[in-house]
Amino acid sequence: MVSDVHGNAEALARAGDGADALVVLGDLIDFVDYHDHSKGILGRVFGAEKVGIFAELRRGTRRADTASYIRSLWDGLADARSVVEEAVLEQYHALFSAMSAPTYVTPGNVDSPHLWPQFAGAGVHVLDGEAAEIGGLRFGFAGGGLMVPGLVRNPNAPWFPYLRTEEDMASALDRMGQVDVLCTHIPPLVPELTYDVVARRPEWGSRAALEKIRRERPRWSVFGHVHQPLARRVRVGYTECVNVGHFQRSGKPHVLNW
Repeated sequence: MVSDVHGNAEALARAGDGADALVVLGDLIDFVDYHDHSKGILGRVFGAEKVGIFAELRRGTRRADTASYIRSLWDGLADARSVVEEAVLEQYHALFSAMSAPTYVTPGNVDSPHLWPQFAGAGVHVLDGEAAEIGGLRFGFAGGGLMVPGLVRNPNAPWFPYLRTEEDMASALDRMGQVDVLCTHIPPLVPELTYDVVARRPEWGSRAALEKIRRERPRWSVFGHVHQPLARRVRVGYTECVNVGHFQRSGKPHVLNW
């Protein structure tokens, strides 16, 4: 079980070794590599120096300055949308080819799920708002991140993160029905699980996921998204909630035994 792969196809190819199934909880794309600015889609397109400026702005609180800077970079390309889609598809070809069968995968916020149907099949199951039986347990999947209230998307942007409203997240959680293992990209809204100790700020967590956990009491809630959480495990009533790790950096899957 892995999350936040961010382009690490080499480790992903080994992640399912010895397992009955591989579960991937999103963020396959390496869009901005904050550890090596020459990598990722932004590094490939704009180079390490410009990505370094963007990364520094992103770490701060000046959202308007960050948005303005990245917009100026995209505006300098003749067809930014085609450039990004080509780079995304290149990564997806490598990543989906690295998945062992059977794999169950749901998208993260740094993903383009509209491109995923061409990679599904042959033992790779794409699920979002759906459930599947694995080893006698029912696994439910709900991907994506949460949309900031009041966010207005720029229709000319070359790429959109996969974001949904909390109402849409609640609908996806309802569609899967009652499950033994709740698989989401973002954590439930528990402070210890949403706070990133390196970024020094809370990331988004889902209130709807927390309510489902309290109401239906699955055995496990598993997720990623927060790369350096204050706590990797928290028990909410009967349910053990586990951040399965920042796979891009660790290269180590989380093993769920039952």
